[in-house]
Amino acid sequence: MSDDTIAKEWPPVRGDYTVVDPRSRICVATLASDMEAFPDACMVGSCKTENLGIEKIIINTISNSNIRYILVCGTESRGHLSGNTLLAIHHNGIDEQGRIIGSDGAIPFIENIPAKAIERFRQQVELIDRRGLVETGKIQELINEYRSKGNPFPEPPMVIETRKKKQKIEREITGGDMMIAPGILMDSASGVIFAET
Repeated sequence: MSDDTIAKEWPPVRGDYTVVDPRSRICVATLASDMEAFPDACMVGSCKTENLGIEKIIINTISNSNIRYILVCGTESRGHLSGNTLLAIHHNGIDEQGRIIGSDGAIPFIENIPAKAIERFRQQVELIDRRGLVETGKIQELINEYRSKGNPFPEPPMVIETRKKKQKIEREITGGDMMIAPGILMDSASGVIFAET
């Protein structure tokens, strides 16, 4: 599939989603809820993690200029808070360490995509915050309202080369402030999990 609004090999990253209509203006992120694909949406899928899941949404979105809206619905992912984090990255971006500003998720770090991709995502799409909405009729109404709204983003698709090997980012460990299990702690500032000594 190829035209000037969609990357040649789209979507570039695999995930827990279904492509429906690549020319639709709206995608549906169902967070921790698993739902069937909705007619007339661009793609529909869950997002259960506040780091890799969000990276996949960003990469797949910016490589299709037709996507202008993301409906954030379904049940919030416990602990990960992927809905909260998706809204936070859209509103605030990331800091110098790759931490998503304003996220309440456990490990809200972007490690595999550049800041320019996040900036493009923030410019290209508007998020429709309907966290908690699971009623399929209402979700379909929103898709119908937004599927043809507006024009494609006025820049060509942005394709990000995903790294095959995860880049190690040095983070300062300030102390274990979250207990994961007896004797296992996590430093929420760095996302590092370690055994209590």
